[in-house]
Amino acid sequence: MTDMTQTPEVETGVQPRKPTKRGGGDPATRGRTTIADGVVEKIAGLAARDVVGVHAMGSGLSRTFGAVRDRVPGGAKSVTRGVKVEVGEVQTALDLEIVVDYGVSINEVAHAVRENVIAAVERMTGLEVVEVNIAVSDVKLPEEEDEEPESRLQ
Repeated sequence: MTDMTQTPEVETGVQPRKPTKRGGGDPATRGRTTIADGVVEKIAGLAARDVVGVHAMGSGLSRTFGAVRDRVPGGAKSVTRGVKVEVGEVQTALDLEIVVDYGVSINEVAHAVRENVIAAVERMTGLEVVEVNIAVSDVKLPEEEDEEPESRLQ
């Protein structure tokens, strides 16, 4: 009588597959990632606006034109207003134009903007930020209303 609890071994001649490593090397070196200037501009613009004491971005003229454009149906508020960047393969440099609230320390606001922008851009893009130049183009006084020009469009 044969024992049915044992299964007979069958030779198939097929070797088990070994995991193959294709391409070899570090996956990070297989291909290239490019980041558009506009991406860095948006990140920097949002990071700068997050700082307490920053009232707006851009010069008075660019804000005026932007306000008119923003009222046009389908026109989105531009987060890149007041931001210019140069993006290389591994580094980026930024120029920001800001309007600060009256009464804040401009040096402290500029320092905080610089820190916040560098942290956000480097974290999100992996690019090294080599410089962040900040131009303070205006101070928002408490009694001033925000400049919202009358739109000629209806």
